Amino acid sequence: MSEEILTQGEDETSNVGERLARTLRPGDVVLLYGELGAGKTAFVRGLARGLGADPEDVSSPTFTLIQEYAGRIPLYHVDLYRLEPHEIPDLGLDDLMLGDGVVAIEWADRWPARPRASAEVTIEHRGGDARAVQITRLA
Repeated sequence: MSEEILTQGEDETSNVGERLARTLRPGDVVLLYGELGAGKTAFVRGLARGLGADPEDVSSPTFTLIQEYAGRIPLYHVDLYRLEPHEIPDLGLDDLMLGDGVVAIEWADRWPARPRASAEVTIEHRGGDARAVQITRLA
């Protein structure tokens, strides 16, 4: 199942993430695709809100690589932007995906052996603050 949602601004992009989060369960994986500044982290703020975590705590984990946000369901926010594909297995993502939370992975295309996902989200600029958010549910 796939849907495309057009958003105008960060808040609307975040709201789409919140809506998706309400359908997620522990062990689900969300793979995020989009260029720099597309709105991936804004989308994850919505995921956090939908899972019961504070969206204000969400920031891009570019330097920390993995951040955890406590909520009704824990959210593990992963950013692969600064990693080479051969470095990714050392992160222990397989263990995260077997855990009690939802795993959201930004720059998922950098992981050649990425897992089967519950959802793939592609965010594209459409000029100004407009974005096209394509959500494909796989599980």
